[in-house]
Amino acid sequence: MSSSKKKKLTPVQQEYQKVQKEYEIKRPIFKNCLRAFLIGGLICVIGQLITVCYLYFFNFTEQTAGSPTVGTLVFISLLLTGFGVYDRIAQFAGAGSAVPVTGFGNAVISAAIEHRREGLVLGVGGNIFKLAGSVIVFGVFSAFVVAIIKWIFIKWGGL
Repeated sequence: MSSSKKKKLTPVQQEYQKVQKEYEIKRPIFKNCLRAFLIGGLICVIGQLITVCYLYFFNFTEQTAGSPTVGTLVFISLLLTGFGVYDRIAQFAGAGSAVPVTGFGNAVISAAIEHRREGLVLGVGGNIFKLAGSVIVFGVFSAFVVAIIKWIFIKWGGL
């Protein structure tokens, strides 16, 4: 926005903005990005190690090892959230812990823990997918759209 379009500030508003800038918390963007990258990468490395375990010790194929790996990662995040460890990891890593599938598990169990006092049915059952429900809906819808697009390309010889 150009300076000619900016609203003229009163002297009190200008003074307030000066004071606000003095006390504004400086966010270490590079450090936060580095933390998110490292922790998110570590979560992915752990997922890859779990996949390798399923491949070699349980005779899964590369196509079938993905689902139990995701389930295992979600289960681990559920345990860590229940013991209060995942919140500390998320505080340190930010989006690095929220973007992988472990963030989904954390969102599900956090809502369940928060509403457990309201009972199993109305509390836990009614609120467990409060945060994660939209993720599931948009994920399923996106997969449907991609499948339709792929089907159209295959049907008409595009792929």
